[in-house]
Amino acid sequence: MRRYAYETVDVFTETRFGGNQLAVFTDARGLSDAEMQSLAAEMNYSETTFVLPPADPANTARVRIFTRTHEMPFAGHPNVGTAFVLARHGRDSGGVLRFEEIAGLVTVKVASDATGEITGATIAAPQPLSTGVELPAEAIAACAGLKPEQVLTGRHKPVRASVGVFFVLAEVASEALARATPDLTAFRALRDATPGLEGRLSLFLYVRDGQSIRARMFAPISGTWEDPATGSASATLAALLLKLDGGDSASFTLTQGVEMGRPSLLKLTAKRGDDGIRATVGGSCVPVFRGEALL
Repeated sequence: MRRYAYETVDVFTETRFGGNQLAVFTDARGLSDAEMQSLAAEMNYSETTFVLPPADPANTARVRIFTRTHEMPFAGHPNVGTAFVLARHGRDSGGVLRFEEIAGLVTVKVASDATGEITGATIAAPQPLSTGVELPAEAIAACAGLKPEQVLTGRHKPVRASVGVFFVLAEVASEALARATPDLTAFRALRDATPGLEGRLSLFLYVRDGQSIRARMFAPISGTWEDPATGSASATLAALLLKLDGGDSASFTLTQGVEMGRPSLLKLTAKRGDDGIRATVGGSCVPVFRGEALL
């Protein structure tokens, strides 16, 4: 029988049982792709990570990220949580970790309190902002159980965008956010009717008040009815807002997960660079469980 240690953390929160849950398998050597996928489905969190030796010894680790149904090229809260766990094991170098992932190299800076205890992390998204297909407000409204006029298009139309993994970003009226309810049939219809979505549809709805943002994320096709904290989508939104607003840099705070009873707080930055707009996302973490998987 093979034993694989794992730890779980709540990410983007200072309070246990808030934020977004994550399971981290700290040494995944010997696990097959199929076993990783099965373990992620068994954990039943939005994502589970598997830590492997890096291809380049200058980096900290190779990190693979699985949802309940498929592998992800990059994601926000899995990187923050994995960095938190590994840094608590002393695997950072001067407060920095570098993760090799499908989307590219992810650099993570660890946060500590006055006593030196690790409290969280901030990640730099591996790619500059890219945007793709725009989608009709009516179709997005149908996916979220809203009226078409509650999907706002004054600043931008609903748009597929990425800093490492794609989401559809849509601004909605303030009163609509809490009422949003995903409609799986509408999600599938929009996905199937839109080749530019490449077979996947994760919808990030937001309300903006200056530098403060409230958001919700739905991905029912891939098994996540709602996500309490979506770092990669939040970083993408920060980059998109800087593009729309102009300027060289911007910072935001984003609240998510309130409607789920798992409030999350994400700190975002975006900055223009030579290759486009880059973004970061960070926050606090709280350890929850430790255990072993028996295979």
